[in-house]
Amino acid sequence: MDKKYYTARMLRKNSTIQERRLWNLLKNRQFHNLRFKRQVPIGNYIVDFLCLEKHLVIEIDGGQHNEPENIEYDKCRTQFLESNGYKVIRFWNNDIFKNIDGVMEEISKHIN
Repeated sequence: MDKKYYTARMLRKNSTIQERRLWNLLKNRQFHNLRFKRQVPIGNYIVDFLCLEKHLVIEIDGGQHNEPENIEYDKCRTQFLESNGYKVIRFWNNDIFKNIDGVMEEISKHIN
């Protein structure tokens, strides 16, 4: 098995609380009848959530994404994904806990 697919499987099994909370709202076509997948390999990256129908990638970021080297990595990652036709939206972990309605509203804006 390809290493990135094994890694994606492990990430699904060990998802964060924030990822599980958002997944519970996206799974089984509950959200606008769209199919979302989680921890999906795209190129050399693994994205948190993907809706192929809308070419939408959703990322949930923790505090480590605020460190200079990770900011640059995320920028390159986003450029790669966007150059391959995906729209990337990002939310902080705190957004998932403190403003899940706002998160869902923002996702809705990107699928319509």
